Amino acid sequence: MTVSDAGRRRSQWLRGALDLCLLAVVADEPAYGYEMVQRLRSAGLDAVAEGSIYPALGRLQREGLVESYLVEGDGGPARKYYRPTGEGRAALTAWSREWALLTDGVQAVLARVAEPARTLVPGDGGGAREGES
Repeated sequence: MTVSDAGRRRSQWLRGALDLCLLAVVADEPAYGYEMVQRLRSAGLDAVAEGSIYPALGRLQREGLVESYLVEGDGGPARKYYRPTGEGRAALTAWSREWALLTDGVQAVLARVAEPARTLVPGDGGGAREGES
């Protein structure tokens, strides 16, 4: 697997969780697009591009989960800020529980294969002895 494959995979995983992450970011404090991207990146989600969040924000707004408002800039154009609605806060709570169940399940599956590896010992017929190298 190449680095670009890993980046693509991470991007796909994040796309599935982007709505949840955006709701969490604006529930913490209302934000405009670029600011959301910066908050996500500072949390370690560096695969998020500014252009990728606007379709998600539009969808969340159409679903009544976020609302937007304009704030005049200091000499610049007004910025569009987003904040969760009451329904959005309820969705954040529900989705957070669903996400925890999903990630707990995935982690349980992965933990089964992440047990200490057995090291092959040359000349033992292809078998392995635990703890030997």
